[in-house]
Amino acid sequence: MVGHESRKVLSEFHTCCGEKDIFRPLPSMVDLIALFKHPTKLRILVAPLDWGLGHATRCVPLIKAALQAGHEVVLAADRSPLALLQKEFPGLELIRLKGYEISYPSNGNMIFSMALQLPKLGSRVIAENFRIRSIVKSHNIDWVISDNRYGLFGHAEKSIFITHQLHIKTGFLETIFNAINRWFIQRFDECWVPDWESEPSLAGELSHPTSALNKLRYLGPLSRFSKLERTNESYNLTILISGPEPQRSMFENKVVQQLDSSFGRVALIRGLPLEDSSLVLPENVRCYNHLPDKELNQILVDSDLILSRPGYSTVMDLVTLKKKAIFVPTPGQTEQEYLAQGFHDKKIAPFQTQDQFNLKALQNSVNHYQGF
Repeated sequence: MVGHESRKVLSEFHTCCGEKDIFRPLPSMVDLIALFKHPTKLRILVAPLDWGLGHATRCVPLIKAALQAGHEVVLAADRSPLALLQKEFPGLELIRLKGYEISYPSNGNMIFSMALQLPKLGSRVIAENFRIRSIVKSHNIDWVISDNRYGLFGHAEKSIFITHQLHIKTGFLETIFNAINRWFIQRFDECWVPDWESEPSLAGELSHPTSALNKLRYLGPLSRFSKLERTNESYNLTILISGPEPQRSMFENKVVQQLDSSFGRVALIRGLPLEDSSLVLPENVRCYNHLPDKELNQILVDSDLILSRPGYSTVMDLVTLKKKAIFVPTPGQTEQEYLAQGFHDKKIAPFQTQDQFNLKALQNSVNHYQGF
């Protein structure tokens, strides 16, 4: 299993989540549209973080709700999140807003790496705070919705921060990281949390810190997907490759090396909206670099089992679709280790570390878990 830090937070997950049923009604589009109730038509800027695709994908239902509420939406992002949102909303105005470009270590020592990158992150946050001032003025922005971009506060009629990480798990640096996190969150007019307010919740202590924060609004889990009818195009296994490099490619290589005809019909989604390259794979594997939401939604519904990282946006999608899953946390990413360990203990989904990854063994273990 995972290391000492994950074993430590497992008991915290129990404390937060207990043994109750975590599967409660999800927010409807009507609920989300109510967030955008306003007497006048607004221009709303939505800006997700560029670390993986999850921050962008969970903004999709909010963008749809804002549009259905009659407002104009402007998208601001960089790299893969910008490409994803452009494909999902081809008619919306786009602004390239430079991302944080966080580098991820190949040895999985993320806490130490993040500590070394704090000066770089600080300079990017300051730069984007100056940039958002000019964007608000030049594009007549009324509201700014920032998914984990810390510098987008203070210059619009309302600035909203979206995060499920009100308490960041970083081991020995936890105190300093959480002090910084809390300071920035309090600069925003509101903080929207994609989780249930009452326990048990999906994110446990991550979204329910022991020290209270002001201006919190719990939305319930957000997903771009919906429960559809299965088609005849069934898959035994769908594999979602995601996350920052180089760990994304390292995980993909391990998966590809182990794929063979014994896994039945497989869909491999690489999470690369900017790539045109292809992989050499067995005939039973259908590979996509990226898929629009509607097509990916249907493939997931048609799949018996999902292999993925336990990123929080993916977890919210799995809850929405009520799927069985197997997890491999990104090495050194304590949030994913925390979630994977908790879902394993609650007999929802098994997991393995990336170093110990054995796809056949992980697939065989799923019968002992109830799924989402």
